[in-house]
Amino acid sequence: MTTTTRRRATFSTLTVSEVRRLTTDSVEVTFAVPEELQEDFDYAPGQYVALRTELDGQEIRRSYSICTEPTRGEIRVAIKRDIGGLFSNWANESLQPGDQMEVMNPSGAFISKTAITSMNNPATLAEEAVSLRSDVHLVAFAAGSGITPIMAIARSVLAASQDSTFDLVYANRSAGDVMFAEELGDLKDRYPARLAVHHVLSREQRINPLLTGRIDEEKLSDLLDKVLRVEDTDEWFLCGPFELVQMARDSLAARGVAEDKVRFELFTTGRPDRPEGQQGRKVAADPEGDNVQIEFTLDGLTGQIASPAASGETVLNAALRARPDVPFACAGGVCGTCRAKVVSGDFQMEENFALESDEVKAGYILTCQTRPTSKQLVVDYDA
Repeated sequence: MTTTTRRRATFSTLTVSEVRRLTTDSVEVTFAVPEELQEDFDYAPGQYVALRTELDGQEIRRSYSICTEPTRGEIRVAIKRDIGGLFSNWANESLQPGDQMEVMNPSGAFISKTAITSMNNPATLAEEAVSLRSDVHLVAFAAGSGITPIMAIARSVLAASQDSTFDLVYANRSAGDVMFAEELGDLKDRYPARLAVHHVLSREQRINPLLTGRIDEEKLSDLLDKVLRVEDTDEWFLCGPFELVQMARDSLAARGVAEDKVRFELFTTGRPDRPEGQQGRKVAADPEGDNVQIEFTLDGLTGQIASPAASGETVLNAALRARPDVPFACAGGVCGTCRAKVVSGDFQMEENFALESDEVKAGYILTCQTRPTSKQLVVDYDA
C-alpha cells in the first residue's frame, strides 16, 4: 500500500435491514445505505467498517469486515460471538431489523494490489494496482471469522475475470463452525475449475489427514509444498489469529515470497482486559508536575494537551480528552483508523498490525499504540 488515499473516518446512522443466522454463534447483519450516503460507503473488497453503540452505559466500538462484493445501497458484516464479548453477544442475541446503529465509512488496506477490474475501486485502487490482468491466482488462509473479508475478495476476483483462480484454506473446529458454508458451496458450484476450498477441521476427522487437526508448522509446510502453487501465486491473503497469520508470513518469507505479495489482517480487535481503550482512559495532568506536550491537527484544527510523563498515555488517549471526535475503532493496533503522521518529536509505537513498512518509514503511526518519548510530540491526522 503506497500513499493510499484515505477518507476521513466519520460515523453515520444506518438502519439494520436484515439479520441472518450463519451458525449457532454468528450472524450476518445488513445495513441499508440511503442514497445520499452511498458515495461515502463505497468500498473495496476486504475493507471493514466500525460499529458504534452504547451498551450498559458505555460507548462500544467494534470493527467488522464487509463480507460481500461491492453492492450499492447496503453494507453486510458478519459478527461471531466471542466468549465474554459484550458487543458480539448482544448482536447475536438482540439485534433486530429496524434497529439503528452508527457505522463508520469503510476503511482498511486488506485489499488486492493485483487489480483485474476497476469495479472494486472506491477511490484509487485501480491507480495503485501492481498490474491490470485477467489471469491472476490468489491464495487465502482464513480461520473462523477471518473468512469474512476473504468472501468479499474471492467473490469479486472470480466474478471479474474468466481466467482468475483462487485457493482458500479455511480452518475451523468443526463443520458446524464454518461460516458462509452454503455461500462457499454455491461459489464452488459456480466456479468449479477456478475455486479450490480446503477445509481444515481441528476437531473432526477428515478423509485426508492433511485437512484434520490444527494448522501447525508441519501441516502448513505440507499445504504449501503439496497443495498450493506457491511459485504461481500472485498474492496471498492471511486473516485469523496472530499465531496463524505470523506462522504463515514466516513460512512464505522462507520460501522467497516477496513481502509486498502478502496481505494480512488480524481479526482480534481491541483488548477486552483493557476496556479503557474503547472510551479513553482518565488522565489528569498536574500543572506543577512533569508533563509532555501532545499537539495534533484534525480537520484543519490544531489542539494541544498536557500528558503526565509518568502516565504512559497514548497519543490517542490524550487526543480524545481534548476532542471526542478523534478517529479510532479498535484501539488495539489492528484496524489503522487512528493513523496519523508525526511532524516532530520522538515516540515509541508498541504494536503495529495495520501499517505497512512504507507508511512507517514515511512517519505514520497508530496513535492508539504510540507514546511520546520527548517533551513534545506533534502529529497530523489530516496528512
